[in-house]
Amino acid sequence: MDNALHDLLASVDTPTVCNAIEVAQGKRGFNGFTRGTMLASDPGGVMVGYARTARIRAVAPPTEAPEVIKARRMAYYRYMSEGSRPAVCVVQDLDVPAAIGAYWGEVNTNIHKAFGLAGTLTDGVMRDLGDVAEGYPVVAGSIGPSHGYVHVIDYDLPVRIHGLDIRPGDLVHADRHGAVVVPPDVIDTLAAAIATLMQSEKIVFDAVKDKRISFEDFEVAWAAFEAART
Repeated sequence: MDNALHDLLASVDTPTVCNAIEVAQGKRGFNGFTRGTMLASDPGGVMVGYARTARIRAVAPPTEAPEVIKARRMAYYRYMSEGSRPAVCVVQDLDVPAAIGAYWGEVNTNIHKAFGLAGTLTDGVMRDLGDVAEGYPVVAGSIGPSHGYVHVIDYDLPVRIHGLDIRPGDLVHADRHGAVVVPPDVIDTLAAAIATLMQSEKIVFDAVKDKRISFEDFEVAWAAFEAART
C-alpha cells in the first residue's frame, strides 16, 4: 500500500471501503467484515493499516508464574512496537461474551500511539473515554470500568473479532461502523474503485439532496446510477 492509497483510505469510512471492494471485485458477496454493533472511542476516528494481533483474558487471574506473564507482556509490547507501518493493533478478548477487563484506556492507548500504531480494533473492553490518546481511535466490543485480571495470552497469531477472521499482516480498515479486511487482490485497483463508487453515488446525490423531486425524475437518476455502477 503506497502513501496515496493510505491517505485515501484514511479519508473515507468503512462502509465506503466495503462498497468499493465489491466494485473492484465486480460482484456483490464480499463478506470480510465484522458482524454486530461495535463501539467507537472517537465517532470520527478512522484506522487503516496492517494487523498486529494478540489475544488476552481478564476474568480470572492467570495461572502461569508471574515472571512468565510479565515476560510475555513485554514481548507483546516489543512486537507491537515493530513491524511494517501503517499498522493497526487487533486484540481478541477470549472472555467474550463475558469480557470485563478494559485493556484499552488512557495508559495503553498512549503507549500504542507512541509505537506508531494507527488505532486498536478489539472485541474486548475500553474505558477512560475522556482520556484516550488523541488521534488514537479504539473500536471495541464494550465499555467498562475495570481492567480485571487482564493479561496477554499470545500474539502474532490469527484472531477473530466480531465474526471477522484477521491474520497478522492483513490490511484492516475500521471506524465506528466496524471493520473490514481488504483482500490482497483488490489493493491495486481499490483507489479506482473508490473513485467509481463516489462518481456513481454523486448522480443520486445531485438529483435528491436538498431537493423535492418527482418519482419520474428519481427513475431517471436511478437508472443513470445503476448504469454507472455496473
